[in-house]
Amino acid sequence: MDAGEWWNADTEAVISQALQTGAGPNVSDAYTINGLPGPLYNCSANDFYGPFWSIAETFKLKVKPRKTYMLRLINAALNDDLFFSIANHSLTIVDADGVYVKPFNADVILVTPGQTSNVLLKTMPSVPNSSFLMLARPYTTGQGTFDNSTVAGVLEYDQPSKSNKTLPTIKPTLPQMNDTSYAANFSRRFRSLANAQFPANVPQTVEKRFFFTVGLGSSPCPKNQPCQGPNGTKFAASVNNISFALPPTALLQAHFFGHSSGVYTSDFPSTPQMPFNYTGTPPYSTMVTNATRVVVLLFNTSVELVLQDTSILGAESHPLHLHGFNHFVVGQGFGNFDPIKDPSNFNLVDPVERNTVSVPSGGWVAVRFLADNPGVWFMHCHIDVHLSWGLRMAWVVMDGKLPNQKLPPPPSDRPKC
Repeated sequence: MDAGEWWNADTEAVISQALQTGAGPNVSDAYTINGLPGPLYNCSANDFYGPFWSIAETFKLKVKPRKTYMLRLINAALNDDLFFSIANHSLTIVDADGVYVKPFNADVILVTPGQTSNVLLKTMPSVPNSSFLMLARPYTTGQGTFDNSTVAGVLEYDQPSKSNKTLPTIKPTLPQMNDTSYAANFSRRFRSLANAQFPANVPQTVEKRFFFTVGLGSSPCPKNQPCQGPNGTKFAASVNNISFALPPTALLQAHFFGHSSGVYTSDFPSTPQMPFNYTGTPPYSTMVTNATRVVVLLFNTSVELVLQDTSILGAESHPLHLHGFNHFVVGQGFGNFDPIKDPSNFNLVDPVERNTVSVPSGGWVAVRFLADNPGVWFMHCHIDVHLSWGLRMAWVVMDGKLPNQKLPPPPSDRPKC
């Protein structure tokens, strides 16, 4: 099942207007479960789907008693983490981003944009005299606007054919929208299986260490163009204070053919250029630098990366997605990362393996991965507006010595730009 967002507008026009004005984009008009808005929205059918859909379009999951169902939960929303729960039913999480985890039970699931989880749903031993709502609503800690609504689906048990009565519907209880404590405790429960069949091959030694700050800031407006961002600037987002500028040529193409000059530079900083109290009070600068800079890694380099949230324009949770690799989440915490004390608490035995990790609001997360996939790999925030504002960067992994460790050439039928 996927939970997404729906706009009563052209989404390309929504983000284009936001980037032109320097303000935040208009929020979505509704959330959906498997594309359906559900019964909690007060709207006409034409607002959503046109005249061929009924006003009561609701996703319904029909189940039988004494069964176990596997649900694949996907957060397909563009801009919000989502809490999800089914009334009077507990879920057993068995997977994160396509990798098995040690099973654990939870009444409420938190899924960030781009993350997936497989969960087991055990149904009741007999048909109840009720149906049960499945609810999803945002988890958010930012200062900006967001879609403050809840989407509902219905879990229904197969009723005997003779029963035509309307059943009462039971609602689940979800955490408060800013419940960072629940979010952090939930994410800490994920552990790899770490057994002989499914080992956790977390790098035990590290060759390259990086400390990246991630957060929101601002950038100057174009000449003669007023902006609606902070203090007349444009909203921007950055990694280590660098807001990624899209290059004129594809990074992978420039790297493969050795034509990086004028496309990107290989001097992305491994630590913040101007250290400050990242989750505390000023002094700090809101202004960011716009550039196309990358990190270059030799093949098979073991990497440790600490991602630190900043509170320049308010602390927020940032789901960071790394293309081309899974990474092991070896540690997380609140406040500023302490490079002396915090690594002693890293989990190097059974850390969860993911491709999208949530940087805690007002905190940090540490991941490790092995750079054994040659090419150019994007890393970005999965909050789409933060991505558009520049919260992204790229890793260039060089070829190895063996033939199967080298980046293959582009296909002969690749369209020319």
